[in-house]
Amino acid sequence: MRSASGNGFDSSDSFAVSGAAERTARLHDIPPSITPSHGDDSHLLSRIASPADVKALAPNELAELCREIRTTLLAYGHQHGGHIGSNLGMVEATVALHRVFDSPRDRIVFDVSHQSYVHKMLTGRAAAYLDPDRFSEVTGFTNPDESKHDQFVLGHTGTSISLACGLAKTRDMEGPNSGIGNVIAVIGDGSLSSGVAFEGLNNAAEQGGNLIIVFNDNEMSIAGDFGGMYGPLARLRASGGTAQPNLFNAFGLDYRYVEAGNDVSALVAAFEEVRDIDHPVVVHIHTLKGAGYDGEETHADLQTASASPVSFDSPTGVHPTDNVNHSEPWHSDHCNLSDHEPHEGQCEASHWQNPDAAIGKPDDPRKHYGKMAMAALEPRFAAEPGLVVISPATPGSNGITHEFRERAGAHYVDTGITESHAVAYAAGIARAGGTPVVATTASFFQRAYDQFFQEMSLNRSRVTVLDFLGGLSGSDNTHSGAYDVTMFSNIPGATMLVPTSARDYLADLAWATAPAGSADAPAGPVVIRVPGEAILTAERDATLLPVTGGQIADRPQSTSLPVSVSSASGGISAATVRGTVSVTAQRAGVRHMLDWRVNQTGSHVAIIGLGNAYPLAEQTAAALSADYGITATVIDPRQCTSLDSDVLESLRDGHQQVITLEDGQLEGGWGEKVTAYYANHHVSDGSRNPHVLNFGAAKEFTDRVPLGELNERYGLTVEQVTEAITRCF
Repeated sequence: MRSASGNGFDSSDSFAVSGAAERTARLHDIPPSITPSHGDDSHLLSRIASPADVKALAPNELAELCREIRTTLLAYGHQHGGHIGSNLGMVEATVALHRVFDSPRDRIVFDVSHQSYVHKMLTGRAAAYLDPDRFSEVTGFTNPDESKHDQFVLGHTGTSISLACGLAKTRDMEGPNSGIGNVIAVIGDGSLSSGVAFEGLNNAAEQGGNLIIVFNDNEMSIAGDFGGMYGPLARLRASGGTAQPNLFNAFGLDYRYVEAGNDVSALVAAFEEVRDIDHPVVVHIHTLKGAGYDGEETHADLQTASASPVSFDSPTGVHPTDNVNHSEPWHSDHCNLSDHEPHEGQCEASHWQNPDAAIGKPDDPRKHYGKMAMAALEPRFAAEPGLVVISPATPGSNGITHEFRERAGAHYVDTGITESHAVAYAAGIARAGGTPVVATTASFFQRAYDQFFQEMSLNRSRVTVLDFLGGLSGSDNTHSGAYDVTMFSNIPGATMLVPTSARDYLADLAWATAPAGSADAPAGPVVIRVPGEAILTAERDATLLPVTGGQIADRPQSTSLPVSVSSASGGISAATVRGTVSVTAQRAGVRHMLDWRVNQTGSHVAIIGLGNAYPLAEQTAAALSADYGITATVIDPRQCTSLDSDVLESLRDGHQQVITLEDGQLEGGWGEKVTAYYANHHVSDGSRNPHVLNFGAAKEFTDRVPLGELNERYGLTVEQVTEAITRCF
């Protein structure tokens, strides 16, 4: 996830499903036994039910409140995990914001909003961070359904200034009756690299009126800050805010600098100075990412949120660090991934903290398959100067390790949080004859929709897209990848491959990145949906693939694509059915990459499982065989760009039902195309028109619903699919 505090975002911010709307009232009830202990009974955080309570504190109590909040965050990170590093750096700034401004009349918009944990603590939701039984009562991002103090549901980056401009515009048009006072956007240096942030700055300067932009500069995005603006920002910090060029002044904006960004008193004074200002102003605060990590006591066993008193070197718990201003190429220390051993300063590991319970567990699919792809590409760098891996931030989350980046050198580019630019940049590389590979998370790619159509597909650019975290997951409502197939598979000229094994995944990658001019190279862009949890789990446990045991035939390579129907079995022959590729595809060099694979021949029922839903296809077939004596045909389509018409035609003989399974949005997705095929190619012999059942997700946003529960909701279980099949018989 991308950081309004410069840390970025990560779709791992998925918490257990909660009934937040019903339980919000309970958040004010904080049992004293689980509040941070400092040797007395005056737990300030337990007394904070609203920003009014922050205003009621004596000035000398603010530092103690910050210390309690920091202690709570550290304990919460051990037990629950989350975006702890970005929030640790924002403790003093958030306390100062609620000390000075009057939320919700004064509107505070947190960019990305993953650094809003402290804001939630101060607006009546502290129990969700103090009491382990309540950890799931709030999301990892702002959400108006939780509190009137949250302005928007936000999980992507760069939009806070634009949103704030809109709030301020309505206030200025409606006057005193608008009910809106000061409008404050909180944005970080990592987020500022996003193009929409610059569009917001441009609009703010033109619009005028009260608008306060708090620029949280912690010198760190996810894997370092990338871009030409960071040199001038460093000079601003070094000069106390006086150096030129000043990019904010260049936009026509007023500007103030606060060096002591983790000094609550200095921040209160700075915010009081700009409160009720009559023109847009940028308040540039210099903070420390992960402030407090290095001062944390080491506890062998943190089982409760009642963290022991922690010894820090400042009144608010910020430990001095020299982990800043690295000269090595990636502008961060040598942390390998984004969730191990977080510490203060320029630390990639403090982007996302896994709970202690996750330590030692195997890599998740993103890291597992991401590392696999990088290992396959790296040996080619020496012979292929145009081969470039592009990550619009979030590299570690997707297995693009620090060590790989170091070895790759110029073959790796982090463009910052700039998905639109990353795709257009890749199209430029491809046009020049290079081989670009763009890698990030499915929900982030939504931000580059126009570039996928215009710069990539319309121009037939040889771009390879690695689409991580596609399909259903237990993520929050801002990071669901359930819509990736509906997006990518319907873009003209783009090919979307959906591999169901590591072997096919690497074969797809090799084909997609074949050097320009090679005989088998695709003629346009290729999107590869990186396998998810269901595939990785099945690869680790072959019993979850009861039909094939994970042992599948190679993709057919012959140039003839015959169709053979076995009259004896009433089914089709896996040995001879190789599918069909359109003439257009053949001319484009696609050859057999779009063939569907028949992994078991049978009759009566054909089950086609797309991508992450393929293991369910085999498991359903096994249940039909065991319980009903039905040997189903099992098909892995391998792609969702086109239909294999020869296979579909073959199924007319001996199959009364065709079942499609997909772990994404059903409406506008892939399965409905199979239904449409048979509807649009109806034959006069009614017995040769199979009945099609589609299984997939509803068109809805889901918020932290566990994957198993989603599968139950959408009928994507062996029991539900089997029941639907047998009911039709």
